Amino acid sequence: MTNKIPTISESEWEVMKVLWQKAPRTANEIISSLPAQTNWKPKTVRTLLDRLTKKEVIGVHKNQRVYTFYPLFSQNECQRAKTESFVKRFYDGTLKSMLVQFIQDEDLSDDDIKELRSILDNKQDEE
Repeated sequence: MTNKIPTISESEWEVMKVLWQKAPRTANEIISSLPAQTNWKPKTVRTLLDRLTKKEVIGVHKNQRVYTFYPLFSQNECQRAKTESFVKRFYDGTLKSMLVQFIQDEDLSDDDIKELRSILDNKQDEE
């Protein structure tokens, strides 16, 4: 999809995760599928659905008595957009700086290092 993906708040992201698991869903199905720790009232979830609809991140089937919602972008597309935004804001758009910091700050297992090395080798072979 070539459309620019609008910014999604952390609360909206929780609703999207429910829709990425299964869609289309009604508002009540989404409310009951949200993790218990959210403790959001139904009106809050309906407000989040309204915002996501206005942002054109989710679509609505209105041809039924009960509206059903579905994502217009895949989880992968939204994660990629969120990562690009994060790298731009905190690392001046330089992915390498972010990766170096994570690799230096995190305790990586031998398996993690092998997997990272394999990803880099495959990336190098592609070029």
